[in-house]
Amino acid sequence: MTLGTDRLPQSDVVDLKEPQYYFNRELSWLQFNDRVLHEALDDRTPLLERLKFSAIFSANLDEFFMVRVSGLLEQVRVQVATKTPDGLSPAKQMEAIRSHLRPKLRQQQELFEKCLRPKLAEHGVILKSYGDLGPEQQSYLQRYFEAQIFPVLTPLSVDPAHPFPRLSNLSLNLAVAVTDPETGIQKFARVKVPGSLPRFLGLPEHLHPEGEHSWVWVGVTLEEVIAHNLHYLFPGMTLQGHYLFRITRDADFPVREDEADDLLLAIQEEISKRRLEGSVCRLEIQTAMPEDLRQGLTQELGVAEEDIYELEGLLNLKDLFFFLSLPLPDLKDEPWKPVVPPRLKPFFDQEESDSIFKIIRQGDVMMHHPYESFGASVQTFIEQAAQDKHVLTIKMTLYRTSGDSPIVDALIAAAENGKQVVALVELKARFDERNNIIWARKLEDAGVHVVYGVVGLKTHTKTALVVRQERDRICRYVHIGTGNYNPKTSNLYTDLGLLSCREDLGADLTDLFNFLTGYSRQIAYRKLLVAPLTLRKGMVALIHREIAQAQAGRPARILAKMNSLVDGEMIRLLYEASQVGVEVKLIIRGICCLRPGLPGVSDRIQVISIIGRYLEHARIFAFHNDGDEEYYIGSADWMPRNLDRRVEAVTPVEDPALVQELKTLLDIMLSDNRQAWDLRADGTYTQRRPGPDEAERNTHVLMMERTRHRDQGGTIDGIAQRHTFERSGDPNG
Repeated sequence: MTLGTDRLPQSDVVDLKEPQYYFNRELSWLQFNDRVLHEALDDRTPLLERLKFSAIFSANLDEFFMVRVSGLLEQVRVQVATKTPDGLSPAKQMEAIRSHLRPKLRQQQELFEKCLRPKLAEHGVILKSYGDLGPEQQSYLQRYFEAQIFPVLTPLSVDPAHPFPRLSNLSLNLAVAVTDPETGIQKFARVKVPGSLPRFLGLPEHLHPEGEHSWVWVGVTLEEVIAHNLHYLFPGMTLQGHYLFRITRDADFPVREDEADDLLLAIQEEISKRRLEGSVCRLEIQTAMPEDLRQGLTQELGVAEEDIYELEGLLNLKDLFFFLSLPLPDLKDEPWKPVVPPRLKPFFDQEESDSIFKIIRQGDVMMHHPYESFGASVQTFIEQAAQDKHVLTIKMTLYRTSGDSPIVDALIAAAENGKQVVALVELKARFDERNNIIWARKLEDAGVHVVYGVVGLKTHTKTALVVRQERDRICRYVHIGTGNYNPKTSNLYTDLGLLSCREDLGADLTDLFNFLTGYSRQIAYRKLLVAPLTLRKGMVALIHREIAQAQAGRPARILAKMNSLVDGEMIRLLYEASQVGVEVKLIIRGICCLRPGLPGVSDRIQVISIIGRYLEHARIFAFHNDGDEEYYIGSADWMPRNLDRRVEAVTPVEDPALVQELKTLLDIMLSDNRQAWDLRADGTYTQRRPGPDEAERNTHVLMMERTRHRDQGGTIDGIAQRHTFERSGDPNG
């Protein structure tokens, strides 16, 4: 699928706002998800990891429908005709989304049924069909149904006395057709497959098939067990058929913050509505569902025919995550244990409570998760601050954190130790609202000053400030990162963080927290670029500086790594930079609305995407600056929401050794020939492959190897040199 036309300007005057210079945001996201699915299709990926990527593909789609598709459908409903920068109306975008998705969903289903499922069986993991089970196995499952499943089920009939039930979002259901033998009237009922029970039910070992194979797991799906025991739910009725279906509701809700007396209560009310009240934006059904049932569901749910997705086989392949729990290490990625960042190792060899602060005073510390441990760096920093008798104040922003967060526990301990603790808990972090409300209340109960952010903005910045009394002066220690304070995702997402006691950064964070918690109108910062105040104009100025360097005949280069590039102003600036000779290299994991490789417009712009074992989440921005290079890391992508509607913080990295680390990381990523995809001018992505005599260069493998060598005291120069490559316009100069 191409995301734009091949039409090019026919005159010397180029209007960079023309639609042909932009890819559609939604279609670009779908292509990102296609690259995720490709990891499941790629037989170089370990088998259970292939199941994981298929599950991620489905989980991603759920959120895409709940947020993006639901919004487009609402625009179509009220006849919004406004076009996106690429020239598509909401209706045209929906047509393109449906057209793109149907073959991809068939491909995913066929992959599981015809490839992954048989391969699992080869390794002793058999997902059986209920009808293929022997009498003893069926008898066991019947007893299990009676004892464990039947008491949980609630069949809901649909007739004049029983209106169509309110179906919960993302619920898996059985549509059951029954006939009353006395009247001959056919009736319809709905049975929800309970999410509180395991989706995949394993048989006990003594009921595994006989043979030479050392079986690991043999079982069936929960819905099949329910379906073959429906007579318990409808005694005296004649069962005509049963068919799976699943619904997706609009889960994006606006909160009128300026009208809410209590933001926490307002969001709680909206969360309760999300599960049952959002309009249905997708109906997934089994292909075998008869037309009368299909039409009945369509009418009752208010779903358009074009928003019904017929699927063969299992629905909700997100549940394939289950198989990663099986004891088959040879079918998974080799485990990785994050190491202690080298600069922080002395702390773990000392007993003085202030040794981590001594280390930070010696110079900035940069961590790269998950290669380096979140627990031995960021978490330890906060925990030590909570216990240190000289620490007076801790201030943090919490966007998303885990359900058993040691960070939150440390903040509570700090408050109990008499320190002033301020936590900005972002209640509007989508799909984490409920979790964040729980933490906000727990923190408040412990005496922490909890604030919910700034009206009209989401607080997305990842920052912490520790104020410490040291002899006759106050010293401020900071953490500024690219990822959430979440120990669980820190093992899955690649993120960077900076620990520093530089006075300018400490003063900037003091001003930032005053902006977040009070009525400060701070509009200038010493070092930080802060959205929505200074980040956009700061990045614009940095790009303009490279443009001026190129116009003066000097080398000019920009290298940016981010999750998504959507903002029209930033894209046009990059086009202008390319036109005057600036070399631009972009590493963008997800959405990219910029169209590279157009002669005379973007032919000096290269875009790659890295998709692999870890989710690339770190944001890095590098500018050549006539040889005096500047590097930045932070929480913001180049999207309108990050630049204009969120609180974000981007910090310069100034220590030469840390700058070299960022250079090496970017060099490794740009040379990747295993996980990297090149974006072409027509909108397609092409995965790189090693040449016949070329070694495989996998970013995540190389970073683990490099980190391991350094942790063991070995040299890392050889690794870096082994994977350097020749390319024009090296942004490292």
